[in-house]
Amino acid sequence: MGSGFSTSNTEGSPKRAVGLGDLPENCLAMILGYLTPPDICNLARINRAFYRASSADFIWEPKLPENYGNLAKKLMFYEGSSKCLAKKDIYAGLCSPVRFSSATKEVWMEKEGGGICMLASWKGMKITGIDDRRYWTHLPSLQSRFNTIAYLHQIWWLEVEGDLEFEFPAGSYSLFFRLQLGRPPKGQYKTAKPVHGWNIKPVRFQFSLSNGEHATSQHFLNESEKWQRCHVGDFVIENSYRPTKINFSMTQIDCTHQKGGLALDSVFICPKRLDLV
Repeated sequence: MGSGFSTSNTEGSPKRAVGLGDLPENCLAMILGYLTPPDICNLARINRAFYRASSADFIWEPKLPENYGNLAKKLMFYEGSSKCLAKKDIYAGLCSPVRFSSATKEVWMEKEGGGICMLASWKGMKITGIDDRRYWTHLPSLQSRFNTIAYLHQIWWLEVEGDLEFEFPAGSYSLFFRLQLGRPPKGQYKTAKPVHGWNIKPVRFQFSLSNGEHATSQHFLNESEKWQRCHVGDFVIENSYRPTKINFSMTQIDCTHQKGGLALDSVFICPKRLDLV
């Protein structure tokens, strides 16, 4: 991008090379406005001209969510954040993960397209028998952003329920449960634990929103020793300024057989356009 060319004057002395960095700053800023945020940040490292141009507010404001002022106030820790910071700094601040609800939920803005993503840990959910060590064990895990997972030894009645409330920017979203069959490895050694009961009846997943939307799906869990996102369904947010409450659940309540060997991490919500499954 910084390539240039040399010319010679009438006496044969070479002139300084001319490149994109010699364009007026407002012209560079207009070019940068057509790029994605990661590309803008990469070009800002080329030279001072690109760096200064990349800070223009009119580049970043269209890339921010409609309700970025409310999100900045909620997630960037102090009143008036959206008024005293440059739009580039607000964008960077919203991309930093923030914990809330006693650190059981995490929210951040994905860098490519400015969509909101959220994780809800199992620690903030209501789970049948979760405090009974005959059924569940709480395991430390580097494979979880919350550093612990819930591991099910065996149970007759599986019921997991949770909820969250947030001002999601308008758009389409997908909701997943993050699960794994089999006990995740501890350190460098893998401890084999029996997986049973998941191929007899499917697990039922569902959610409902305060705006009336709801979805239900059923999955046979049959892929062992690999974290998977079970897609529950999609939903649409139309009002960016109204908090949306989401109730979600995972159940397998057929008491004709036991089931066990399941690791539960979190519920994941992301913009529908992201291909993350």
